[in-house]
Amino acid sequence: MAMIEFSQEWKSGFPIGTVSKAPLLLSKQALESLIGPLIFNPIPESLAHLFTSPALSPPLLNPPPHLSLTRFISTSTLADSPLPLSTASSIAFSFGPQDLHFSSPLLAYNRLQFLKCPHDDTVVVFFSTGTNLDRIGFLLLSVKDKSLVATGDQKGGIFTASKSLGSKIVRVLVNPIEDDSFLNGNYSFSGSFGYLLVYTMYSVNWFCVKYSESMKRPVLSYLGCKNFKSCGIASACWSPYIKVQSVVLLENGTLFLFDLEADCSDMYFRGTKLKVSWGDEGKLGDCKWLGCEFSWHCRVLIVARSDAVFMIDWKCGGFDVTCLARIDMFSAYALSEKERFLAMSRAVSDSLHFALVSETMLVICDVRKPMIPLLQWAHGLDKPCFIDVFRLSDLRSNSRDDTHDWANSSGFGIILGSFWNCEFSLFCYGPSFPPRKGSTAFEISKFSSCLYAWDHPSGLMLSGDDCQRGDCLVREQFWKEALPEWTDWQQKKDIVLGFGVLSNDLSSLLFEPDEFGGFVLIRLMSSGKLESQRYCASWELVKNIGVAQRDPMLHPEDNLLYFMGDEEYKVPRKFKYFELNYLQAHLNGNLSQVLDSNMAKPCECPHEKELFSLEFHEVLCKKLKICGFGRFRTSPAITVTFNDINLPTSIHEVALRRMWAELPMEFLQLAFSSYSELHEVLLDQKRVALEFSVVPELPQLPPFFLRKPSNHSNRCSRKVQSSDALVGPALPLPVLSTLHELRNGCPNSQEETGGFSSESELSVRCNEVMQVAKEVAVSDSTTKLQDDNAISLDDDRDDFLDHSEKPKSFLLYHPTACQLSFQVHKEGNCVYQDDKFASMITKVHEKQSPHPEKVETFKLEFFDDLCPIDLKFDAREVKFSSQESKISNLLKKNFSKWQEEFTPYREFCSQFTSPRDKMA
Repeated sequence: MAMIEFSQEWKSGFPIGTVSKAPLLLSKQALESLIGPLIFNPIPESLAHLFTSPALSPPLLNPPPHLSLTRFISTSTLADSPLPLSTASSIAFSFGPQDLHFSSPLLAYNRLQFLKCPHDDTVVVFFSTGTNLDRIGFLLLSVKDKSLVATGDQKGGIFTASKSLGSKIVRVLVNPIEDDSFLNGNYSFSGSFGYLLVYTMYSVNWFCVKYSESMKRPVLSYLGCKNFKSCGIASACWSPYIKVQSVVLLENGTLFLFDLEADCSDMYFRGTKLKVSWGDEGKLGDCKWLGCEFSWHCRVLIVARSDAVFMIDWKCGGFDVTCLARIDMFSAYALSEKERFLAMSRAVSDSLHFALVSETMLVICDVRKPMIPLLQWAHGLDKPCFIDVFRLSDLRSNSRDDTHDWANSSGFGIILGSFWNCEFSLFCYGPSFPPRKGSTAFEISKFSSCLYAWDHPSGLMLSGDDCQRGDCLVREQFWKEALPEWTDWQQKKDIVLGFGVLSNDLSSLLFEPDEFGGFVLIRLMSSGKLESQRYCASWELVKNIGVAQRDPMLHPEDNLLYFMGDEEYKVPRKFKYFELNYLQAHLNGNLSQVLDSNMAKPCECPHEKELFSLEFHEVLCKKLKICGFGRFRTSPAITVTFNDINLPTSIHEVALRRMWAELPMEFLQLAFSSYSELHEVLLDQKRVALEFSVVPELPQLPPFFLRKPSNHSNRCSRKVQSSDALVGPALPLPVLSTLHELRNGCPNSQEETGGFSSESELSVRCNEVMQVAKEVAVSDSTTKLQDDNAISLDDDRDDFLDHSEKPKSFLLYHPTACQLSFQVHKEGNCVYQDDKFASMITKVHEKQSPHPEKVETFKLEFFDDLCPIDLKFDAREVKFSSQESKISNLLKKNFSKWQEEFTPYREFCSQFTSPRDKMA
């Protein structure tokens, strides 16, 4: 059976990597005989450190949040989490969809840009530097004694431009120019040999690169800028035809053309706005503009957006817009329903071709064939944001064998990846086979756009020290998962921030020819190192490159991405560590065992044998009584604890108050004290006082509400004495309750479960509080009591519990957020529900007699009948004049009328209205 010969358009519809035999993928036989090896491995012994400086490490002062908004609000899904994950999800849902991909422009582009000096074998390497990445820095690379040398200033630092841009640099673009003086051998002329375009979020700046004969080195000369106040900058590009022209693309799709020779006025460029009418294509929606590039003519642009690519042609005066590609072209093989374009690059081979990458596909397109891709790959990378096209002759230079010269001159390679993910792949392509000179096929090949993929894409280890062995990959994956979920592994690993391929003439001065050739890579690491390494072409990817591996489990390196500061303000970073063995024991559930074993040890410190003085005991008792402890010393009944409720309080908080109230005074002396009685701790051979918050004077039980921070300091002079206010608790409640249980002989502990557990005790108390709350409070229909471990409290009631006809003075309800949280979890087949946090109880105020119209002294009870709960204010009384009293009563009357007409408020109050009140 004869095979059907598909046309070029049909062949390009089958992406490489999605079908078993892609029509546009050359066979292995053609690769071995015509193409040659296309995998590049780093040579370990070729690694060289060129320069190291903190100025090369970017101070990313605003790191991207690794957690989603949901996890940022709630970082725990445990049953006792104070904010359930469903509640956080409900809040995050109101903010709309969130893209968790790191899309900061700081790591979206290559941070290194190269410019070759025409008068000698020197390369200028440009990058952004400064405490806010707002200044251009550069180094000089030259070959001396077959070694690559990086040269900076006389002080051993980097060269920097005198002009600070004032804003964080997003991208640096280089445009080389040819000066006739250099071409004619006149090296004494201080001419320009390149331009720099540097843009920030809202400004574009231009520099000229000149060679200074007096300094014997290149220098930067600032030309001018253009500020955009109403819209941010999406991208920019240089013209390869008219070297002084450049185009800037704004985030709203507006295009500006700049000419360095005609537009400048007092170092300010006006630019020419290109009057492009997008029509219906201008409706962005969720799309954003990505970039722009010049095509085959100086008046033809290619502009990319996340959903489409357009060609702008204004050769004839008007602006013609042609759609070249749409994202729905790849829907048949796209893995994501919300596929979008991520980056675009003009192919170096032909200005008619351009490479386009989406979340799943890499495509080569031709401006002469709109909506028809020439070649497609399924790249398999995680949202790559960097793409660049190289000639294969630059990647396989300096080879001993000329067998594959045709492939080197005809082939191309696309480097695609992400600096943040440290994943890069190489995609090689070119024509199908070399036609015989003089033949018809040779003449057709000059005009044909038929492209074939040369082998499957291969990984490119830019860092040079990655190990592709199975055990190394598994170890690294476990290491990533072992980090806290708010920490990105990139913060602990030296990653590549920028790179460049050294030109063939310079690389030939460094290394002897290889069998198949290779290239020299210059890379910038996040640790502030500039390195060079030789890569050679090979048939297979070397899994173990034979260098000392950086084991992240043993030596996690901080790459200084988030910790750089102003170099002029250098403060040593010192970390102090405390041994929190009690906290670790509490988290592990063996606090009672640890406390019991420590109490059995003999006391060695003389301070631990000292008892509190009688005088201090009396002072402490007085202060504790003022703060609310004295009322519960004789009768810690659970219902009496309810008398301390003023503001809406959760069941969990009421249970904590009861446990605090039941502690004897000698244990409270361990928890509360003044700074004069607290011992300092020894840290680095110095006595240091710990910090605690001040106990509020308003009578209340822990946990305290809105208390003041301590005004104590380790640097208090003798003239300024520390405060003698009551502070604490110095010991947390789990430790105190466990000590109390141990002193009483552990009557509540269970030997088979490992001893006393403060968490279990707190759970029991919460159930008791919930049971009593259902009896003494009016509850809404959403409040449900969990029957697990419920305890009957018939013997532990006050008198007012027995009078069922008496109106209840408490409200028990579920906040709307907690109820929504339960519904979300229920829809997600989750059994999570915890009433101890979601159930709130508050006191109902007693009805007061109407206030007279004339009020001389304003009292806070004035608002009681406007709120269904009993509020307590820590504020002084205010005297009202007759006019102020009249206005206050009028405002109160109007607000009361609004309450009666506001349906949600009326429905809320009706849930807690007793039948007797309704009849009245």
